Amino acid sequence: MPIKKINIEDLFEIPTAVIYNPDDYKPARYVSIDSRNVKKNSIFFAIKGENFDGHAFVNNAVKMGAETVVINKKQLKHFDNLKAVIVTVDDTIKAYGNLARIWRKKLNAKVVSLTGSNGKTTSKEMIATLLAEKFKVVKTRANNNNHIGVPLTIFDADAKTEVIVLEHGTNHFNEIEYTAKIALPDMALITNIGSSHLEFLKDKQGVFKEKKSLLIETASCGGKILINIDDPLLRPIAKEFKNKTTFGFTHRPDVKGKIAGYTPDGRTKIEIADGRKKIKAILPVCGISNAKNFLIAYTVAVELGLTKNEILCGIKKLSAVKGRLRVIRKKNLMLIDDTYNSNPESVKSGIELVETIKTHKRKVLLMGDMFELGRKSKKLHEDLSRFISKNKISDVYLIGKYMKALNDKLAKAEVNTKHFKSREVLNSFLQGEDFAGSVILVKGSRGMHMEEFLSLIEKKAL
Repeated sequence: MPIKKINIEDLFEIPTAVIYNPDDYKPARYVSIDSRNVKKNSIFFAIKGENFDGHAFVNNAVKMGAETVVINKKQLKHFDNLKAVIVTVDDTIKAYGNLARIWRKKLNAKVVSLTGSNGKTTSKEMIATLLAEKFKVVKTRANNNNHIGVPLTIFDADAKTEVIVLEHGTNHFNEIEYTAKIALPDMALITNIGSSHLEFLKDKQGVFKEKKSLLIETASCGGKILINIDDPLLRPIAKEFKNKTTFGFTHRPDVKGKIAGYTPDGRTKIEIADGRKKIKAILPVCGISNAKNFLIAYTVAVELGLTKNEILCGIKKLSAVKGRLRVIRKKNLMLIDDTYNSNPESVKSGIELVETIKTHKRKVLLMGDMFELGRKSKKLHEDLSRFISKNKISDVYLIGKYMKALNDKLAKAEVNTKHFKSREVLNSFLQGEDFAGSVILVKGSRGMHMEEFLSLIEKKAL
């Protein structure tokens, strides 16, 4: 299979591009935005971020092997003596996205794109794991799912890549539309619509509008739409798309899942029927939310032609993602690491998992604030009290400004709860507490750094 490269004609397709020394250009295979990772015969994009300006590293990138650099046209005067092909543009970030779109069109790979309020990264990992049983797969690394991360993943793919699995994230309007136009997906789905990023997306309708743009862009280029009909905001839009497959645990989806029960340590027993085949399996990951994530992965796998045996082999290789309902089993306790991020729906999913675990009697919640909920922050924290109260939770330990409001609500409901005013006080408490026989959910938004408390408990455990 011939190696695909970026030709001079591709650079001329970038809007606003002016190429200096074009006769010296050699077709490039690699594109980089990090001068430390530049390979020989590559293109370096000087992108200005929050902490660094890539223009400061152009000379180093050339020393490392970059033969072409893309810079802002206002910076040209600083590179008179640079021994490289120089491409000037109005905006290097947009140019980076434009070239990624051009590269994506050169590839023969199928692109599977997903977004959603919860479960994006876990679903992406599950999809990639199953598809790897049949295809050469490139996937979004970590959570590189924004206007920089989506192009980055596309540039990771080469002529041998058969499927690219892309996660699309957002916290402002129009971000997903932008990355979808770069990705040109062959298949797209929304995991669910929840109360995420409300600071800028305002409410669930705003979240829905932003996420739906992925489906609209995919349909516009002839792609297949997968729809979660369990979600009340997504169910009605099924009729808007002709080329679609529905999935879910309720109603009448094309691919229907059923929770058949749980093992004592919380692993999910799942059954799925899609009209062509049925499977039964015990997932190696825990909780109903992971069962929902798996149903998504199964639906994608079936759409791309995986056999029942390939799917069952892929199931054995599934594992939880760090910080996302990852169960840590110790001799005398069980920790649920859900520290990556937090919103009301994901908190409820974590509590549901705690409830399914029968191997430990004491049920403990250790939670920090949920961020990016906008003007509804206090109310959304308080509203969790009803869900916690109706579940058999032994102890609730809270930290953060908004968790204080939840603590006050829980105290009125006679739930055993404590709020800690500082990290130091909470640390001291955890050091002295005996958690033997407990299952502990540790949960909070990134800025709360709840993984530090998780680590403290883990180190204490036998």
